[in-house]
Amino acid sequence: MIRITAFSWVPPFAQGLVRDLRPRWALEEAGIPYETEFVDQDSIKAKAYRKRQPFGQVPVLEDGDLSLFESGAMVLHIAEKSPVLLPKDEAGRARARVWVFAALNSIETHVQNLATIDLFNADKAWAKERRPEVLTMLKERLENLNAWMENREYLEDNRFTAADLVMTTVLRILRHTDLLSKDFPKLGEYVKRCEARPAFKRALEAQMKVFAENAPLSAS
Repeated sequence: MIRITAFSWVPPFAQGLVRDLRPRWALEEAGIPYETEFVDQDSIKAKAYRKRQPFGQVPVLEDGDLSLFESGAMVLHIAEKSPVLLPKDEAGRARARVWVFAALNSIETHVQNLATIDLFNADKAWAKERRPEVLTMLKERLENLNAWMENREYLEDNRFTAADLVMTTVLRILRHTDLLSKDFPKLGEYVKRCEARPAFKRALEAQMKVFAENAPLSAS
């Protein structure tokens, strides 16, 4: 059975955004059962864990003798097992893969730059100086994506694929802002459409349930 690692608890600002949500969602879409191995900040620093995840991050996916790190690679690995996540034709599969990489490279890097400033460094002078430029660069990328989504419900072939799964989890990182609802409502509607899928709801519920069960008294 496939096994993924996940944190047993994270602070509220990160709950629902931890990257194990991506393979969880993909597995739910594919109808593939999985097990979860819970870790904490101490265990991911151990040498044994670093042999599985060189950067000490979550998640790790194990499928038999295969061990993977990087959530995008996990989603593509799972997608190869499911027609729900990748089209049958090779051209369609290639286009979906392109958008997985675009989500992680062309969009998430800019999204994460803003999140790092807003969530961890908002009170620092350098962050206040840097934020306008970061926001401008992000808006340019979101405008490009918004234009692509004109008259489209999904990124490619008018159907949900692994690409939409990854892109949605990237755009959800912006939930601390009003960018999608205010400036790019088409993208906001796109995210809501993907979040409405039963498989997403099951994946999110599974992640959040553990956080609620392990919440420290000071955070409850």
